[in-house]
Amino acid sequence: MVYFIGAGPGDPDLITVKGKRIVEEADVIIYAGSLVNKEIIGCRKEAAVVYNSASMTLEEVIEVMEAAVKENQLVARVHTGDPSIYGAIREQIDILEERQIDYKVIPGVSSFVGAAAAINKEFTLPGVTQTVILTRMEGRTPVPEKESLEKLAEHQASMCIFLSVHMIEDVAKRLATHYPLKTPIAVIQKATWEDQKVVIGTLENIAEKVKTSGINKTAQILVGDFLGNDYEYSKLYDKTFSHEFRTAK
Repeated sequence: MVYFIGAGPGDPDLITVKGKRIVEEADVIIYAGSLVNKEIIGCRKEAAVVYNSASMTLEEVIEVMEAAVKENQLVARVHTGDPSIYGAIREQIDILEERQIDYKVIPGVSSFVGAAAAINKEFTLPGVTQTVILTRMEGRTPVPEKESLEKLAEHQASMCIFLSVHMIEDVAKRLATHYPLKTPIAVIQKATWEDQKVVIGTLENIAEKVKTSGINKTAQILVGDFLGNDYEYSKLYDKTFSHEFRTAK
């Protein structure tokens, strides 16, 4: 069996209980060493064989998985954050299915929620926005034109931008086509790690602040009025609001 495991954003305590159990039991571990905190696989058994996928090709990863399964071994494929978000698991899964190799996916805490927790913010504030957009800038991997930052910015919703901090000037410029220049924006590098770094500003000044901070990779960009202080209280705990479990007072 092959398990795709979401390791979480960095803090080794943020892997799920199920994910940690599989890592502890695994005979073979393939982990994204350039992104996953090594402490997360520190709980492995002494005899476990570890591979760092940062230096491996897709074919090499599959070869290791297939060889291990043929030996009736348990494989833990450990991805950063949640494997369903920029995890490149579909291409691995499709090959496993072709070769009739059993697999399961164990979700994890994504960096975008780790980043929100790092600055104590809530994406979905009543009276502000009820929508969260997860996206990235085009780079070596293209982005469909209909999903450009300019088009997504039209919604002025809470937005989380992955894999783009090295292009922060362009990010801010594109967002400013629809978000007001005073819109708050936060950049969180290595959210939940011990050396986490946070920079907060507006679309006007964030590029300079990020440049001064020295952040150029492994960072989440959060933008939107959810970062501000104006919002409405929810109906969920409003004493005048009735629902299935509570009568209005």
